[in-house]
Amino acid sequence: MLEAKLHLRVDFADDDALITALISAARQAAETLTGRQIITARWKMVLDSFPGPSLMGVPNGEVFSLPGHAILLPKCPVQSVVSIGYLDMASVLQTMPATDYTVESACEPARITPVFGRIWPICLPQIGAVSVTFDAGYGDAASVPEGIKIWIKLRVGSLYAHREEVALINRGKIEPLPFIDGLLDPFKVVTA
Repeated sequence: MLEAKLHLRVDFADDDALITALISAARQAAETLTGRQIITARWKMVLDSFPGPSLMGVPNGEVFSLPGHAILLPKCPVQSVVSIGYLDMASVLQTMPATDYTVESACEPARITPVFGRIWPICLPQIGAVSVTFDAGYGDAASVPEGIKIWIKLRVGSLYAHREEVALINRGKIEPLPFIDGLLDPFKVVTA
């Protein structure tokens, strides 16, 4: 909040609640545009099954591929995978041992696959049968890349100065600075 108040040149506490709300809104917009988690948070991703072949095996004519069998985590940067749970064929919740899967978080999005020589466990063929709990984010505000922080401060400044849906200016029309959203381009997670 201090960085935002310095950017806004606000030195009183009257608008602290408003500025905090604007920071939150701008952060959420940055997370949506980039596919990243800015401040560390815990996520739970729910899947209907493990990726890859069905109970019938690999279909005829299709090759087994690691990317096709990988769970892709939807938020970056991934700090850790907390657990992988699944419903077994008796509808009992099981937790997969961490030694049975590997996490590759150097690429984005991060990938999880069974370790060499293992396959995903057989789970109940039911919606929501698999869940992956993981932590993602940069840590605290000091660890967030400067490009993202500058974009957030610019958005907060715009929202603070123009508190309504439409801004009226007597001297002419409002021209957005064309490079502002480009500040987030290096941080966008490409999934396809």
